[in-house]
Amino acid sequence: MVRGKTQMRLIENATSRQVTFSKRRNGLMKKAFELSVLCDAEVALIIFSPRGKLYEFANSSMQATLERYRKHAKTKEALEPPSLEHLNHEAAATLMKKIEQLEVSKRKMLGEDLGSCSIDELQEVEHQLEKSVCKIRARKVEVFEEQIKQLKHKENLLEAENAKLLEKWESEAEGGVKEVERGENLMNYTESSSPSSEVETELFIGPPETRPRTFLSLN
Repeated sequence: MVRGKTQMRLIENATSRQVTFSKRRNGLMKKAFELSVLCDAEVALIIFSPRGKLYEFANSSMQATLERYRKHAKTKEALEPPSLEHLNHEAAATLMKKIEQLEVSKRKMLGEDLGSCSIDELQEVEHQLEKSVCKIRARKVEVFEEQIKQLKHKENLLEAENAKLLEKWESEAEGGVKEVERGENLMNYTESSSPSSEVETELFIGPPETRPRTFLSLN
């Protein structure tokens, strides 16, 4: 009968899991023993059960093998640069520590959690707050000066535009006065140069010789 392939996942049944652990543990220790005998290798095996029980095997002294491992690990760490994963872990730890320090400093600046602060720490917080207030006031003065400059610039632009409009209005007004004067002069000239005109205002049907004439004086 062909044995099926075991799936590499946690065994859900507790009894089956304990039986499998016992069988695999014994098989692993047997392989470790065979390796040490056949290849003259220094082997140390440590196993903790799910319940925390210790199982170990060593073909020599377990303590000596562990000490040898520690020395080898230190030498390897000194010769090789730290791995990226190790660096990322250290960077994350450092960043978290800085964030915690900033949170503590922020709470102190807001007047919170001051009960455990000493006199020196309180004076340091006070000094930092005074420096912050001075910087804020200086920046406020700069903002006010910038706004005043902008308003003065707008004022100059408006004055220049107002002067142009006034000049244009005066020019148009002068042209209108001249036009009125020209019209009055033309009217006076027309009245003075033409005699009293008579305009026939009555309709007549018949020969011209017998037609009565009625005139309307324009004077």
